[in-house]
Amino acid sequence: MSHIDGIVYLQRQTKGRNGKSVVIISGLSLAREPLAKLAKSLKSKCGAGGTVEGSNILIQGDKRDILRKELEKLGYTVKLSGG
Repeated sequence: MSHIDGIVYLQRQTKGRNGKSVVIISGLSLAREPLAKLAKSLKSKCGAGGTVEGSNILIQGDKRDILRKELEKLGYTVKLSGG
C-alpha cells in the first residue's frame, strides 16, 4: 500500500501474526536513514519493538493513539485505516 498524497496512514494488523497486533505506518516519503531514525524514536515513545519494512514502519502492539500524537507533533497529517 503506497500513498503519495502527503498523508501518513496507521493501520492495525493481526493477520498472520499469531493474533498479536502491529501498527503499520505507511505513506512516509523518507529515505532509509531518516526512516530508521524515526522508527527508533517512535519505538522508544511507545516502549515497544518494531522494524522498518520497505518504506513502512511496523510497531508492535496497538499503539495507534501514541503514534498519532507523535507524528502530528512532527507535522504529519495522520489517518487511521483498517482494523
